[in-house]
Amino acid sequence: MQLTAFTDLALRIVMRLAVLDEGDQTTTKALAEQLHVRYTHAAKVVTALKELGLVETQRGRAGGLRLAPGAREVSVGHVVRALEGPDEVVDCDGATPCPLRGGCRLRSALRQAQEAFFAALDPLTIADVTAPPTRTLLLTLGAGPPG
Repeated sequence: MQLTAFTDLALRIVMRLAVLDEGDQTTTKALAEQLHVRYTHAAKVVTALKELGLVETQRGRAGGLRLAPGAREVSVGHVVRALEGPDEVVDCDGATPCPLRGGCRLRSALRQAQEAFFAALDPLTIADVTAPPTRTLLLTLGAGPPG
């Protein structure tokens, strides 16, 4: 299964926020620069993360964003499910329905594989995936040219 670019960026943003010191915050612009993505794309992701309750934002001169309390203990599987949605890996009923859909065994196998993918992510928390050595790498983002 391949994650959308949106989910990939969301996970990277959450991971970057997870290594900030308690009480620290950053801006969407800074995150976009550190992660080498367009600001507009990062802003859409931050909005979705806020709606999921993973990120807190504050407007104004002292504004910024930070990870919401308790978000470090959220399951990576939960985040991916929430962002990817319930769609199947293959759209058998799409604009041009698959002629095999009435008796195809592949659809069921792909659905099981998708659930196994999520199940592998379920035990991992944001804290787990930001532990060293990843933590060290996340803290150095923006310290120099991409490498």
